[in-house]
Amino acid sequence: MPQANPDVETGADAPVLALALNHLSFDGKPILRNIHLSVPTGQTVALVGPSGIGKSSLLRIFAGLERRYDGSCKVHGRTAMVFQEPTLLPWRNLRDNITIATGVSPEQANTALADVGLADRADSYPNRLSLGQQRRLSLARAFAVEPALLLMDEPFVSLDAAIADDMMRLFTRLRDSHQVTTVLVTHVMTEAEKLANRIVTLAGDPATIMGDNTAPSRT
Repeated sequence: MPQANPDVETGADAPVLALALNHLSFDGKPILRNIHLSVPTGQTVALVGPSGIGKSSLLRIFAGLERRYDGSCKVHGRTAMVFQEPTLLPWRNLRDNITIATGVSPEQANTALADVGLADRADSYPNRLSLGQQRRLSLARAFAVEPALLLMDEPFVSLDAAIADDMMRLFTRLRDSHQVTTVLVTHVMTEAEKLANRIVTLAGDPATIMGDNTAPSRT
């Protein structure tokens, strides 16, 4: 869902995302330390590492949802986030799921639904959708606000291989047509290599950046 980030850096030459994190701890346990990351306009960064390493916590910092850290996080422009679970409103139709969450007009919501292949389901309810269709609705909601920064937390998890591949093709098309900067959390390296320009690896305890490399060329 779209999030407003209070730490907004302005200026045409500013990176879309700039993080300087000293440490993050939960209940006295250090989770993340000494993480510095800058993401320029148009780049797709994949955050990889084992489950529980702190990838989702880092994404929540980028979204402005996690404030209990020492450091600074600045975002230039509007942010939208796609969670592991679709986080939909089951009592409202698909169009309302977009308009209520984002504030866009019904016409803009209809366009967003058409962009993900759900034009004929605008008056349906989320519980009538398959998991893959619910994930499409989540993408439509995120792209509807024309974000400068899109944050995705394992958005293709729990899908079978064919549907996941179809979703990745859809995401790539939307990302390229909207020219949105993206940070993607995944534990699947082949997914990172397929979608990202750059792969940032978290490791250690507490976790820090152990690798920051250009991804293999996408074809």
